[in-house]
Amino acid sequence: MVEIKVERGTPTAEELAAVVALVQARAAAAGSGAADGPAPLDSWADPARNVPAPVPAPGPGAWRASAWPA
Repeated sequence: MVEIKVERGTPTAEELAAVVALVQARAAAAGSGAADGPAPLDSWADPARNVPAPVPAPGPGAWRASAWPA
């Protein structure tokens, strides 16, 4: 059992009940193994796939590199 100590002030019974409920809810969520966020995106939904390939640098053979990417 976790001990909660009031350092300052005089909380009401309702305020203490709210704190206890919050601590219990957080402990239950941490112990249930629930995910901490949305599931990772599928690779087909990755926005990085829409980034175009870099344009080849000009120079000898650049025209060939533009049609036949490495």
